[in-house]
Amino acid sequence: MQKPKVALVHDYLLQYGGAEKTLEAIAELFPDAPIYTGAYSPKNFPEAITKRRIIQPKNPMFKLLSKHLSFLMPMVFENFDLNEYDLIISDSASWAKGVLTKPDQLHVSYIHTPPRFLYHYSVESPMRNRWYYKPVINVIDHFLRIWDFCAAQRPDFLIANSMTTQKRIQKFYNRNAKIIHPPTEIGKDIEKSKDVIQKPYFCCLGRLATYKNFDYLISAFNLLGWKLLVMGTGPEEKNLKKMAKGNIKFLGKVSEEEKYKVLANTKGLINPVIDEDWGIVPLEAMSVGIPVLAHKSGGATENVKNGVTGMFFTSIELESFIEAIKTFSEAVEKGTYNKERMINFAKNFTKEKFQEEFSAFVKEKWEEHARVS
Repeated sequence: MQKPKVALVHDYLLQYGGAEKTLEAIAELFPDAPIYTGAYSPKNFPEAITKRRIIQPKNPMFKLLSKHLSFLMPMVFENFDLNEYDLIISDSASWAKGVLTKPDQLHVSYIHTPPRFLYHYSVESPMRNRWYYKPVINVIDHFLRIWDFCAAQRPDFLIANSMTTQKRIQKFYNRNAKIIHPPTEIGKDIEKSKDVIQKPYFCCLGRLATYKNFDYLISAFNLLGWKLLVMGTGPEEKNLKKMAKGNIKFLGKVSEEEKYKVLANTKGLINPVIDEDWGIVPLEAMSVGIPVLAHKSGGATENVKNGVTGMFFTSIELESFIEAIKTFSEAVEKGTYNKERMINFAKNFTKEKFQEEFSAFVKEKWEEHARVS
């Protein structure tokens, strides 16, 4: 059977987050495949991405579309010429699944979520909440939802990153999707230092954006007075620093090695995000034997095992949230969470396991497609 010529499609390559790490793992399976994307900023990516052939709109104005005129992005992806390829693999949380393909091509789309902003999930876009934009945005969103539904019918097969996303795909697109959880880099087992044991701290990790709820976490620790280390950068960093007291330290952007060192030495990770599509941060903590406090919603209900790898809180309201943090702290101090069990649980979501499942699925569908073509 002839080996297919493959193209990869991704929404944007502007920041190196969980979706981009998934793309990187997929790209390793197809070393000759170019990546088509709506906008690209090489400085934010490792060599595994930058050494690839990246195809983006030639006009630099298109990079502005991704931020300020995103409603025009469907046009960008529909204008990509993919005629020379046999197999198209899109990795999408918005536009990439909408590329146009021919009947004799196979299109498999890995869906991180239907576009959160179209279906009233929290997003990093304060502009959308301004009253003077809302009437226009509501009209645009109406037509984008129509496009999004149509675009989701185009791939031959859909893969969801979680049960949460699978349910959204069924609800908004009326389509089935296979679940393949995204890859998690397993951190090294770093021994706790004596200094850290004497001065325990909690930590949080992620893009410092409004919808991530780090402001609630900082308010809670302001009142608790406990030590909190914050890893990550983002548009809310300045505001969060202003509201934080001296017991809260911002580490900014950290390397992978620094991240896992902080995680391995923390008392516990607190993840205040609500309704995450999946969320790899909890698994990164578990991979070095650290328990997680997470909101009982979205992907966390799949990747946090209550009482085994962490515990849930159910309200972000300050008093309730503080009580949950105190209960979590007590559970950690009692030795509730077994390090080896947490590490072993995280191993269910390694990059190698993801690549094995993804490769097997695509191979099966390609062989079926080739037989009837």
